[in-house]
Amino acid sequence: MHDAWVKAGRALRVALLIALALLFLIPFYLLLRNGLAAEQDITAPDWTFFPSTLRWSNVTELFEDSTVPMARALYNSAVIAVLTTLGTLLLASLAGYGLARIPYRHADRVFYAILATMTVPAAVTFVPSFVLVSSLGWVSTLRGLIVPTLFSAFACFVFRQYFLGFPRELEDAARVDGLGHWRTYWLVVVPNSRPVFAAVGTIVFIGAWNSFLWPLVIGQDRDAWTVQVALSSFSTSQVVRLHELFVAAAVSIVPLLVVFLFFQRWIVAGVERSGIDE
Repeated sequence: MHDAWVKAGRALRVALLIALALLFLIPFYLLLRNGLAAEQDITAPDWTFFPSTLRWSNVTELFEDSTVPMARALYNSAVIAVLTTLGTLLLASLAGYGLARIPYRHADRVFYAILATMTVPAAVTFVPSFVLVSSLGWVSTLRGLIVPTLFSAFACFVFRQYFLGFPRELEDAARVDGLGHWRTYWLVVVPNSRPVFAAVGTIVFIGAWNSFLWPLVIGQDRDAWTVQVALSSFSTSQVVRLHELFVAAAVSIVPLLVVFLFFQRWIVAGVERSGIDE
């Protein structure tokens, strides 16, 4: 009798997981279905699982559209996301390591001040940031899109918590070999902290790729558009180009899926080892 209940419980869990997986996949199905459909198939009153004809030409039409530089937007988003991720990892990890390991009597106060910035709404700093970027002449440039977003208080917090639990024996051995704080960080700490770097890097990359408001305001020239700004241009007060919008959305999530699938095992490991639950 007990074995029957166990088997029933397992079957129920499997069925629940399958149902949740199908629900999770519905948005991706809609993107593919509508992205490869004609406009009339998307707005038709009678729903079909797949349109009568799959229009693969929609993908070609997307990149040949002269009004929306989709290829350029994808390139801009890739450059911004990669540079933002690398810059954030460098600055936040250095700050986290310094706060966790370098003796300084005001280290805790500095750390609390960094945490306090997380309570400030982004809308409060948006206008001053724009005025500063504009005064530097960085509007519609990669510098204006990247530099103001490089430091993350959350990333600094995660790195500090992780480095607090980092084995001191490895650092002591580096000290014996005559390494200072910088070389210890670069040659010992970083190579042994790949899970947290991968986890934070994935989160930062996804956030930078999905950013919309700041690139919308700073990227005023079409050559400076990111993929999210390009997506918004398919829906205006005059017309909504549904098939291009859906296929563009499908294309835009491919880099995120690749990054997430490649680093997914590091995300869990990095969060678990960062000590943020303590």
